Amino acid sequence: MDSRFVRATIRHLLTVIFLGICMMWIMAPTNTYLQKWRPSIHKKLVSTYFGTQAPSMLIWTFPVLFVASLGSLYLHLGKNSNQDASQSNEKKHRRALWRKPVLVKGPLGIVSGIELALLIMFIALLVWSLVTYLRRLHTITPKAAAKEGVKVWEMKLFDVALWIGLTGNVCLAFLFYPVARGSSVLPLLGLTSEGSIKYHIWLGHMTMVLFTIHGICYIIDWAVTGNISEMLKWSHSHISNVAGEIALLGGLGLWAATFPQIRRKTFELFFYAHHLYIIFVFFFILHVGIDYTFIMLPGFYLFIVDRYLRFLQSRTSVRLLSARLLPCNVVELNFAKTHGLTYNPTSIMFVNVPSISKLQWHPFTVSSNSNMEPDKLSVIIKSEGSWSTKLHQMLSSPIDRLDVSIEGPYGPQSNHFLRFANKSYQLKTLFLLSLLKNYLTVQIFFRHDTIVMVSGGSGITPFISIIRELIFRSKISQCKTPDMILIAVFKSSLDLTMLDLLLPMTGSPSDLSNLKLHIEAYVTKEKEPTTDNSKRVRSILFKPLPTDKPMAPILGPNSWFWLAAIISSSFIMFLILIGIITRFYIYPRDHNNYEFSASTKAVLNVLAICVSIAATASAAVFWNKKQYSREATQVQNNEGQAPLGSPNLRAYNGDRELESLPHQSLAQATKVHYGGRPDLKRMLFERKGESVGVLVCGPKKLRHDVAAICSSGLADNLHFESISFSW
Repeated sequence: MDSRFVRATIRHLLTVIFLGICMMWIMAPTNTYLQKWRPSIHKKLVSTYFGTQAPSMLIWTFPVLFVASLGSLYLHLGKNSNQDASQSNEKKHRRALWRKPVLVKGPLGIVSGIELALLIMFIALLVWSLVTYLRRLHTITPKAAAKEGVKVWEMKLFDVALWIGLTGNVCLAFLFYPVARGSSVLPLLGLTSEGSIKYHIWLGHMTMVLFTIHGICYIIDWAVTGNISEMLKWSHSHISNVAGEIALLGGLGLWAATFPQIRRKTFELFFYAHHLYIIFVFFFILHVGIDYTFIMLPGFYLFIVDRYLRFLQSRTSVRLLSARLLPCNVVELNFAKTHGLTYNPTSIMFVNVPSISKLQWHPFTVSSNSNMEPDKLSVIIKSEGSWSTKLHQMLSSPIDRLDVSIEGPYGPQSNHFLRFANKSYQLKTLFLLSLLKNYLTVQIFFRHDTIVMVSGGSGITPFISIIRELIFRSKISQCKTPDMILIAVFKSSLDLTMLDLLLPMTGSPSDLSNLKLHIEAYVTKEKEPTTDNSKRVRSILFKPLPTDKPMAPILGPNSWFWLAAIISSSFIMFLILIGIITRFYIYPRDHNNYEFSASTKAVLNVLAICVSIAATASAAVFWNKKQYSREATQVQNNEGQAPLGSPNLRAYNGDRELESLPHQSLAQATKVHYGGRPDLKRMLFERKGESVGVLVCGPKKLRHDVAAICSSGLADNLHFESISFSW
């Protein structure tokens, strides 16, 4: 069966399920759902095997996990499929309009039209939920209040506190989707994990605001009614107030460390405080009970799957081959990898160096290209914080080996700045290309006529991977490649050595012969070139241990297929485990009358979920590890005594004199300006192509300036995209 037909069928099915999930969120606060639908579903589904939690599992958890599993299969089938480039100009124009920035400055940062529309829709859902709940206030009468022995406003405050908490749970239900890095949900929506962090931040703030108001309202109500002892209540079969207070305190501690003033100055505090999410979620479950937890569980379930897979990947010490230390305090680390590990430009990888900190993981841009460099993966690290400064100091002293663990890489599902038509081939090596180039006609349609990349400082790193990708594509393409303009802003002339990294270590000047690349470099704090012969580029060859393994995909080359298997099989295993526990342990004591300890029931469900995910994910990783261990051994055996083709690495800890623009081909394509900043408005408006892609990465002000120019409406051909990492 044609994979395109299967994908189209899956896509339509996913759309139907997604619309059904949206409908349920809209109907959840209404009387129709609460008084008609839920009692009817509850009556039909409550059983001796799944107890009273069956309706919530079916309505809220199962559809989302089914979407995640089916979405993983959809991505697996589309991994090597052709991408259609034959979209109409009108459709392309509409999509470009939605992607244009509409908000540039403000607390939300740079927000596109579609992001603003989705944010407004989500806020509308919150307002709808809260207003629908508040409409029940008229049912609270003096007679009803007198019956409870309280005043009307006290009874209303109590119910308002409950409804605010229910509304906060809507935010919590979506909070973990953006931080599940390897989940299929984000790629289905055309998102990446690093690009979705801002959604996590928005949701986190809304969640904590609503839950804080929820807790304060209850405390006020208990204080004025003389029931302050309720704060110490841990109900046997219903809501546990103490658990809710612990969850709120954990959330407040986490929330306080997320504000920019703290996150930027003391990243370690931000990082460690974020682990309070474990306390927050666990005691939230104990607070509301497992039945209600299934409403927010799907996003957290996918996060647990992703987190456990990351844990398994991080247990291996990867094979670090070499490093380059540039005079501008930049380090390039080069790791060995298997051919099965592929990634797209602008991908990121999380790095941990146990000798610096066993707990800290920091994201860095992958600068290598999996097509041009099938045996190696490189990341570039700028010494700006305490962690990266310690790493640079370690590498500056004589060192034979560095123990490093990694998570990732993570990145976009496709090369979004390219469009393919007719036949496209995943050529793993240039050697294979040389064998087939006389027999294949590979046509590549580029999304833009011109690509303008604006970088500030270390923001140049994601553009290195894009340039290398286009170098590769220019060699296999039979059509015109887009014009490329790199506008790089640096503080000092020493930073110009970062341009040395544009070409791979195995590269040559001929790599740029088919690429129309022009570089405009600006040195802002110097008015004339300066040289310092004492500054040298240091190259280090490491001596890895036999136990150090080349980087490999944790779930093998068919990772999306295996992820679908893990999600579906783990949920089935959970259903079996909890069915046995309920039937033979909970039901004989409870008989579905809410007499069994709610906390014990919640803990048993959490344990069943953790065991199911750990068992299925471990089995999948173990199976794939056996498959690629042979390739990993072959990679280690094939590593020659000489370094990977770089003339700079001919000697262990060898040095070479500083050259501002080391490659002659790059020097010819580069123009350096001293003592000023680029006139971005003029440079962008001068681009007269039909479609100009504008990518920017760097300081916040630089991104905002470029976004303002592209969204000004003075040039319809500018299509903006920001590459930023708000970790």
